[in-house]
Amino acid sequence: MAYKTIIEDNIDILVAGAGLGGTGAAFEARFWGQDKKIVIAEKANIDRSGAVAQGLYAINCYMGTRFGENNPEDHVQYARIDLMGMVREDLLFDMARHVDSTVHQFEEWGLPIMRDKEKGTYLREGRWQIMIHGESYKPIVAEAAKKSADKVFNRICVTHLLMDEAKENRIAGAVGFNVRTGDFHVFKSKTVICGAGGASNIFKPQSTGEGAGRVWYAPWSSGSAYGLMINAGAKMTQMENRIVLARFKDGYGPVGAYFLHLKTYTQNGLGEEYESKWFPELQKMVGKEYLDPEASHLTHRPIPTCLRNHALISEINAGRGPIHMVTMEAFQDPHLEEIGWHNFLGMTVGQAVLWASTDVDPKLENPELTTSEPYVMGSHATGSGAWCSGPEDVSPPEYFWGYNRMMTIEGLFGAGDAVGGTPHAFSSGSFTEGRLAAKAANKYIDDGKGEGIVVSDEQIKKFKGEIYKPLEHYKNVSQ
Repeated sequence: MAYKTIIEDNIDILVAGAGLGGTGAAFEARFWGQDKKIVIAEKANIDRSGAVAQGLYAINCYMGTRFGENNPEDHVQYARIDLMGMVREDLLFDMARHVDSTVHQFEEWGLPIMRDKEKGTYLREGRWQIMIHGESYKPIVAEAAKKSADKVFNRICVTHLLMDEAKENRIAGAVGFNVRTGDFHVFKSKTVICGAGGASNIFKPQSTGEGAGRVWYAPWSSGSAYGLMINAGAKMTQMENRIVLARFKDGYGPVGAYFLHLKTYTQNGLGEEYESKWFPELQKMVGKEYLDPEASHLTHRPIPTCLRNHALISEINAGRGPIHMVTMEAFQDPHLEEIGWHNFLGMTVGQAVLWASTDVDPKLENPELTTSEPYVMGSHATGSGAWCSGPEDVSPPEYFWGYNRMMTIEGLFGAGDAVGGTPHAFSSGSFTEGRLAAKAANKYIDDGKGEGIVVSDEQIKKFKGEIYKPLEHYKNVSQ
């Protein structure tokens, strides 16, 4: 099968993937590189791509430092406790000290952020979360990236990173194909910022039958961030750290707004509070450092998500399931009832449709919870991804090799799901990491580190053969 080959040469910064991490990278790349050629390659369409494509009801990472709410150090401690110590504190701190400016930009661009009328601050859903009207979150943010890039290639699935043949272990661009036309695209670039996604559908989804294929995280997140970097030889970290979340059964509706803002809680099948019953056993397993219920109410130390889920699963295994979210109390307040429905209509409309179609009214009955299947990602409440350099001013010497967010491959940078060890970044933190990576990528280029890259026709031909081999195989078998 013959497809057109399209070559984009002399690129300074190639952004692979245009979710929140990629859009942040493109936006910041233009600020520091007015004379640079910046190109975006996105598998879908930049206006509705990435994990927040359908919308989001809260920005889950905001310090509120200017309001005296939290400091970056607080967020580092919070994430460290929730991930049982498995974090890169230098990367977390670096993201947290810059994330507020990102959120303020979003508001300037037109993102409606809810306000606490009495305090004059953003309306909090929890200690780190602020509430937004976020159905159009991604299109608003994407507009800034589109105005920053020289070219935006939509519908291009980037499959392989090109390696420089003049210098060992240096990036030289990427290749991929157009998912609509099949055309082969070659991007020769001095730097690449990987903003591709984490991994859904590795494990069989909980939903079966008519609901088959329904998952919590973005179903189009195929692990591309990891496939690209691993195949190029990048060092990875915490790839065994899979995230499992409590979600509303069948529709995968998130529980955060319900727990934090609506102040709902859970019960077992007998109508009993069950979490505290498992605390003594869990403390024996992990120690008081990670599970001190009294301290979690007095300070910002959370009970780690994995331990809450362990209690849920243990209760079901003990024969006292199913587990229900107690919504009947909160939903007696018309305002909270409205927020409960808007929470799903703004980002997980399938959950609202499911309840409506099955005649479930959360004001009259408590909906069932379950756990999701495992996911592998770096930007949510877990830390899978590539091992990268931190910032010079806070990273220990062995964690800094010249350029912030640069992987163990020269000229390859990352943001969002691509970066390992930075949990609880979420959408705003991913955008912020993109900004940090882009600033560093510009300095890398300005220092002359990306000059003289060589990519042979043989390397391009090899990757082209791998991409189209399944189609060639299908053609030969079908004849």
